[in-house]
Amino acid sequence: MPSYQELLAQKNELDKRIEQARHAEAKEALATVKQLISTFGFTAQQVFPWKPEEKKRVEAKYYDPESGATWTGRGKPPKWIEGKNRDLYTIKQTDNPFPVE
Repeated sequence: MPSYQELLAQKNELDKRIEQARHAEAKEALATVKQLISTFGFTAQQVFPWKPEEKKRVEAKYYDPESGATWTGRGKPPKWIEGKNRDLYTIKQTDNPFPVE
């Protein structure tokens, strides 16, 4: 029966051979992929489809019941709220995300 040290040496040798085989096969696979892409004219989107990240939307803080317009409170205020008391147009926020109606 082989000793522990001998087994470790065999394991290290096998790990090296495994890594070499993986490297060679990966190189071969990449060459095949590149050849297929050039043959068929695939784009990066076709090969690796992705969706651009959607922009985060800021919830509206103010609402005009006459026009139905809303405003987040960021940037220049719209005409319908300029010079008026903003408390009249504030959207009431509830702390409970699941209100019972």
